[in-house]
Formats: sequence, structure tokens, C-alpha cells
Amino acid sequence: MSERKAEHVVVIGAGIVGACSALELLRDGHQVTMIEPGEPGGRQAASYGHGCWISPASVVPMSMPGLWKHVPGYLLNPHGPLIIRWKHIVRLLPWLTRFLLAGATLTRVERTAEALATILKDSPERHMALAESIGQPDLIRREGLLYAYPNRSAFATEKLAWHLRRLTGLVWRELDEASLKAREPALSPHYRFGVLTEAGAHCTDPGRYVSSLVSEAVNQGARLVKAKAIGFRLNGDRLQSVKTDRGDIPCDRTVIAAGVWAKTLARQLGDRIPLESERGYHGVINVPVGGPAHPVMPSDGKMANTPTAKGLRLSGQVELATVDTPPNWKRVDILLDHARKTYSGVELTQDIAIDRWMGHRPSTPDGLPVIGKASGSKDVIYAFGHGHVGFATGPITGRLAADLVSDKPPERDLEPFSPRRF
Repeated sequence: MSERKAEHVVVIGAGIVGACSALELLRDGHQVTMIEPGEPGGRQAASYGHGCWISPASVVPMSMPGLWKHVPGYLLNPHGPLIIRWKHIVRLLPWLTRFLLAGATLTRVERTAEALATILKDSPERHMALAESIGQPDLIRREGLLYAYPNRSAFATEKLAWHLRRLTGLVWRELDEASLKAREPALSPHYRFGVLTEAGAHCTDPGRYVSSLVSEAVNQGARLVKAKAIGFRLNGDRLQSVKTDRGDIPCDRTVIAAGVWAKTLARQLGDRIPLESERGYHGVINVPVGGPAHPVMPSDGKMANTPTAKGLRLSGQVELATVDTPPNWKRVDILLDHARKTYSGVELTQDIAIDRWMGHRPSTPDGLPVIGKASGSKDVIYAFGHGHVGFATGPITGRLAADLVSDKPPERDLEPFSPRRF
């Protein structure tokens, strides 16, 4: 198939995926308009508040064999790493059913892990090159990512997760108690075994990073419009314009990178995507002494503890509820309480200043993003639904979206991410 000529492409969403899509489209010679109702890199975006990890190890899906046994606990335990709010259970039931089925067998989770690996495997290198290209290499650091366990037996209980990582080519280094202490002296003596994934990287300021990427796109000629996309104007199956709350924007093609809000736009194009918000939380605290020097994930907390430019970011928790449900800030208190136990030298008083955040991971039940063309128009490209790996896979998703716009053979097999798989 021959490549299409340069066209006017509207990118809906200016998070990490939208920003990377805009830059790749500009590189291909297209005219680009970005639509974003909030500030690029602002607190409204999942890109702002994630755990800062850029990890090829993130191939383990949320849904795993036997998970269904724990659903009653998720409903009853308000302090667990995953909770489901009772009042939303009926509305979420179709998504939850698909979610449990997606992880029902080893074969299914292996297939999911292998698909995720195709878009995660070179994510640190892509981010490092991207940060270098905008003159801010300090925003991405490749110091490795550390998983801390009380002992080797605790590590063995996660046998399936590490099987999936080995299956997809991940290499790691196991640390005994002395090596773990040398690597991360701040850890409590409770932790005596570690796993270091040296291929991993992290971002020191996700908000500034995304804002800088959008600014770079604007500097290269993209137009940024502060508006909310509400629909499309089509002539048959050909796109005429994107409708916004500030008027229509005529264009030839569009990339939908609007996160959890993409579901309503996709429905207008004939695709009913089962997309829900996995509400995530973080708290950022200033720790003058005693905190970790490197990113750490304590196994008994299932949270990412990451030193950033603004302080120690404690992030994690999964809460299934509607987008408009008010935050439950006790989720951040849980993160804070666990940090007190994880780092024995950190004084976390009750009156410590903490920046609390809650956002929406756009999640499909099978744990895979939606990347492909809309059913109702070949001029509309989907690039959303990345769940826990959106930040890490932003650069490759942007490249894949640009390939689809230009009718180029994509760099990765897109069949696992097809909008039609549901």
C-alpha cells in the first residue's frame, strides 16, 4: 500500500500518548492540531500521577488465574491494594466478568504478557532518546528498578509473575540481604531479599516531561487548542472534522488519545470498548534523610516508591469505581503508613506535608491497549486504554499511531490491540 500524502491530523488528548503521537506525526510531515481541555502535563492527566516507572517488567496483567477467589475480599477489605466500591458493582459487572475471564488460564496470561512485551521491551531506550531530543535528559534516569521482599520465600510466592517476565526475555539480578542493604540502605531490616531489574528506568518529573513534549510539538509547528472533543462530522466513512465544545476543527484524520474519556468517542464510531477507570492514587512527601535513593517496590505493599524532583512519590492502589466518584483519600494514608514500615530511618509524622493525587488509569479488561482504526471511519485512529503501562509505552504508541495515519506498515504487530477483539 502506498503512503498517504501529508495531511491535517487532529490529536485528541495531550497526555504522554497524545504528545508522542503529535511529535511522530510532525516527523512524518503532517500538519498537527492537539486538543486538550486541561493544561498539558497537568494534574488532570494519568500521565501526571503514575508511579514514574518505565519498566520492561510490567508485562504481568492485573487479572491472573485464581483471582476470582479474592473478589469478596476486594469488596470487604478497605485497606487492600485493590478495592471495588460496593455501590458500583452492578454497573462494573460486565467489565469485571471480562476481566476475570482474561486471566482465567495460564495460556491467556502468557499471551497477554507476550503482547505487552512487544510494546514495553525498548521503552527505557525510547524515553531516553526522547528526553535527549528535547534537551532534558535529566528527566529520565536509568538506575534500575528494585523489588524488595522479606525473604526468598516471599519472592517464590510470585512465581507466576516472574515466569511471565522470564518468558518475555527479562533479565534480572537477585540480591541477598547484604547486597540488598548495600543497594538500598534505607530499607527496613524486614526486607532481606531483592530483585534488581537493571533494564528499567524512571521519570523524575512526569508532569514537566509531558508539558515539555507538548511544548516541543508546538515549537515544531503543532497547534494546541484548549477544548474538549465531543464528536465527529463524517461524510460516509470519511472524516470531515472533529467537533469540540468550541466549534468544529476540519481535518483529514484524527488520533484519539483521550484516556478513559475515549470510550464515549469510540462509541460514536461504532466501537463499544469495555474501558473503565482503575483509579490510582499517589502521595508525594519531602524526605530530607532516610528515604530510598532508587525506585523501590516493596512486595507486601504493591506500590512504587520513587524519588522525584518534587519528593518521594508513593504510588499505587487500584480502586474500581465510576469516574465521577469523589476520591477516597484514605487510600493515600495507606501508602503513607506502609512507607513508615518500609524505611526505618524516615520520620513520617502525622502533620507531614503531603501532596495527594487521584487519577484514572484507562483500563481494558484484558490489560491490553486499543491501537487501531475505528470501525466507523478509517480516518480515525485509536491509541488509548493502556492501563498501567501508558506512560512507559507512550513513545512506541505514538509511532504506531503515526504509522496508521500514514498507512505505513506498523513497527509492531497490532492484532493483539485491535478494537475488534471485544
